[in-house]
Amino acid sequence: MERLSQRRTDPVTGERYHTTFRPAPTPEIQARLRQNPRDEEENIEKRLETYYRNVKELEDFYEDAFYVNADQDPYVVFEFIESCIVKPLPCKKY
Repeated sequence: MERLSQRRTDPVTGERYHTTFRPAPTPEIQARLRQNPRDEEENIEKRLETYYRNVKELEDFYEDAFYVNADQDPYVVFEFIESCIVKPLPCKKY
C-alpha cells in the first residue's frame, strides 16, 4: 500500500517520485507533484480486493508458472527468471 499510495509525478517534467523512497529534490518540485487517482488508497484497496478474489483461479490456470520474489535486487530477479526459462527448476506438483 505504501509503495503505491505515495507515488507522485511532476506534471512539468514527467519525472516520478516517491514521498518516502525517492522524494522530490526541491520544495518547488515537491509543491507541484500530483498523485494519479489510481494511486489513492481506496482505489488500491479495490484493486487488491479484485486480485485476491481472482488469484486462486489464476494460479490454477497457470499451474506451470513459477513464483518470483521481486523484493530483491533487480539483477537477482532477472537471473532467477532467466534460470527458470533456460533450465526450469523442478517444482512440486500439487
